[in-house]
Amino acid sequence: MKWNKVKKSKSIIAAIIGLFIIFIPIVGPTVSAQENADTFNWTRENVSTLTINEQNTAPTFNKDELVKLSSDYYIWDAWPLQDLNGHPAVVNGFKIIFALSVPKDVLPGKRHDLAQIQYFYSKDGKSWVSGGPVFKDGDALGSRQWAGSSIINRDGRLQLFYTATGQKNEAQLSYDQRLATATADIRTTNTSLTFKNWSKHEIIVEADGKYYQTKEQTGNEESSYAFRDPYFFQDPKTGEEYLLFEANSAGKPEDRPFKPEYIGSEEFRRNHVNPKGSKAFNGSIGIAKATDKDLSKFELLPPLLEANYVNDELERPSVIVKGNSYYLFTKTHREKFAPGLDAPEGLYGFTSDSLFGGYHPLNNSGLVIANPTDNPYQAYSWMVMPNGTVTSFVNYVNVDSKDIYEVGEQSPEYQMEHFGGMLAPSLKISITRDETKIVHEKKQGVFK
Repeated sequence: MKWNKVKKSKSIIAAIIGLFIIFIPIVGPTVSAQENADTFNWTRENVSTLTINEQNTAPTFNKDELVKLSSDYYIWDAWPLQDLNGHPAVVNGFKIIFALSVPKDVLPGKRHDLAQIQYFYSKDGKSWVSGGPVFKDGDALGSRQWAGSSIINRDGRLQLFYTATGQKNEAQLSYDQRLATATADIRTTNTSLTFKNWSKHEIIVEADGKYYQTKEQTGNEESSYAFRDPYFFQDPKTGEEYLLFEANSAGKPEDRPFKPEYIGSEEFRRNHVNPKGSKAFNGSIGIAKATDKDLSKFELLPPLLEANYVNDELERPSVIVKGNSYYLFTKTHREKFAPGLDAPEGLYGFTSDSLFGGYHPLNNSGLVIANPTDNPYQAYSWMVMPNGTVTSFVNYVNVDSKDIYEVGEQSPEYQMEHFGGMLAPSLKISITRDETKIVHEKKQGVFK
């Protein structure tokens, strides 16, 4: 009897210990799924398969038939106020859009040197009222502001993410880029909308030199530096919150190792000459994960995509979810492709069943929307809404086969005459698994 009691007691103790062990967290270094995911390489082979056709060519429009948002300012990179799910938000009946702007006496090619964010509001989504600059003079960080995104946060306040470029009060223009944020109350009357009670502006994400190139790591042979364009994204599958951004692969050019997968398959590499100078092209799409509810602290994660030896600037990245798939979009200029690659100014996209890893190009090459071949700079800064509406702005039109560098060499009168600086007609695209096509043109400035 005593032996049976001892055995019974030991069994109970062992069971308790077993349960206890199950619930003890494993101590030691762990690697998150995000940290362990493979960065997708957009390859020279992908881009080399590109074809321009009716399904991906935007219709030509007449700039003179379009309506300007402002008679006093050029506007370009634009985005709507969005809810946490990425849909355009409505505040007391008002729709709100934000856009980079400069006065119309600024040479279009110099606009990024003086850019500030303005806002516009509308009740019908057709006639827009200018609210003026979003920030008061001196409040924003940097010497000027470049593109970002805006949401209604959990507190019901506007939260604006933007690129703080340069340094405040700098004597000479610089191109430092950091991701910043600030919040404000949205106040409305029957006819007006303003922002009040601004929080302190904060730098929330900076290049680390590990995943993303710092300005100090750039080489003389590299044409530009990028760490900008924060885009807020809440993953509907997990509820986790992120900022996507444009960046460059980390390291100095001489320290970045060559990888065959940057070029493509073994068969493609055997028949492909990689031109000298391609190594300087190292664009990437970065991502950082929010680590607090205020969206003021973020952890840098490895890039979602890199375009080493392919492209130098993957601008204003964004992501939408359709069905079970993630669709990652970016836009780039034709001159930002590496030597030996012929690709248009356009919107490019990629898809995966996971936010991290597993991406492949839409339409095999990645091209989703191209400007017309006879109007190669017609529009730019395409942004894809969750319903497939794509917005953009009017860039340079009817430039008579001049490339963008030649346009910049023309007289100020020529440049101002051919630059749009207003919202372009929106487009509707269909997305079916890994294929897209332009369905039709929509009215100017439509975001839904």
